Amino acid sequence: MGRGKFKGKPTGRRQFSTTEEMIAGTSSRPRTFKKEAEVEEEERSEESEEESEEESERKKGPQGVIEIENPNTSKPKTMKARDVDLDKTTELSRREREEIEKQRAHERYMKLQEQGKTDQAKKDLERLALIRQQRAEAAKKREEEKAAKEQKKTEARK
Repeated sequence: MGRGKFKGKPTGRRQFSTTEEMIAGTSSRPRTFKKEAEVEEEERSEESEEESEEESERKKGPQGVIEIENPNTSKPKTMKARDVDLDKTTELSRREREEIEKQRAHERYMKLQEQGKTDQAKKDLERLALIRQQRAEAAKKREEEKAAKEQKKTEARK
């Protein structure tokens, strides 16, 4: 029978276990994949240990005769925590140094800003003082108007 212009992937036939097979334990499907995967890993690790022993004993070709180190291979740069020398100081790159200097300068500026020693801080404090003065005057004026209204009300009642 023709399948048409577009042919699907042949997936094969699926086999489903019956309940009897599952209860009897004769099903071809594993009940859990984790247990099976662990067993396979153990088998692989045992095989790899045996292979590694054989490889270390004899090497094929020129590798068995001469120890060659390829200069083009990248060497691992990761170090263990116990191998790190804390006394050794590493030199920073130019960008890292500039970044650190920039952060320190910003921290100094912000500290001076808080103390009010920079030009911008002085201007801000002057503006703040002016606004406080205006608000105080407006509050005083509102109080006077409120007092005047109350006085008018009391006079009107009499």
